[in-house]
Amino acid sequence: MVVMPRRLPSFDDPAPILARRLVQLFVGLFLYGIAISMIVRGALGVSPWDVLTQGLSMHTGLSFGVITVLTSGVVLLLWIPLRQRPGFGTIMNALLVGPAADVGLALIPEGLDLWARILLLPGGIVLLAVATGLYLGASFGPGPRDGLMTGLHRVTGWRIWIVRTGIEVIVLAMGWLLGGDVGLGTVLFAVAIGPLCGWTIPLFAIRRAGQRQADAVAAAEAGQPATAAPARTAD
Repeated sequence: MVVMPRRLPSFDDPAPILARRLVQLFVGLFLYGIAISMIVRGALGVSPWDVLTQGLSMHTGLSFGVITVLTSGVVLLLWIPLRQRPGFGTIMNALLVGPAADVGLALIPEGLDLWARILLLPGGIVLLAVATGLYLGASFGPGPRDGLMTGLHRVTGWRIWIVRTGIEVIVLAMGWLLGGDVGLGTVLFAVAIGPLCGWTIPLFAIRRAGQRQADAVAAAEAGQPATAAPARTAD
């Protein structure tokens, strides 16, 4: 399950907090792309969406990063019937993760020894979880794929894990049929990424004035001290 911060207006903070949020957003998105490249170069299986990206890249001749950007654009079109509104972070995610992944793929050579690939796989998964915590914790909106998941959850009423599993099974099957890399890494990613993001997202969430006020109101309504109120999150 991906834990999403409460949605708040994006640019209503004092300058120092806004600057920190912007830095955290862009660092997170860059590291997200580097993490993807580490998992890809591990060549032991990639995440379901990246299986699809690999398959499309093989058949079109376009780079992994370009396919990532194009896929993000298609996913954003699916937001329209769901009445999802992209945030600033959503657009930046769609535009920047792909190029960052291409940078990582250019820096990390193919055909590494098995021991190096074994290190790249878990390292990439952990880095991706940290990157997810950074960019989501900046509270500029979810990425295109997470927004599709939460939009379908809202419209259908299905549990978030059912929606996410359904989406990823579909894209995994499509990517596999196109020749994408399915393997042990795919399974490890599916098992590990949820718990890791459940730890990193609260860790890097930036506490904002409006959010603290909302927490205090929620705590008062629950009859709890304001200091005991947890960070507000959604599925």
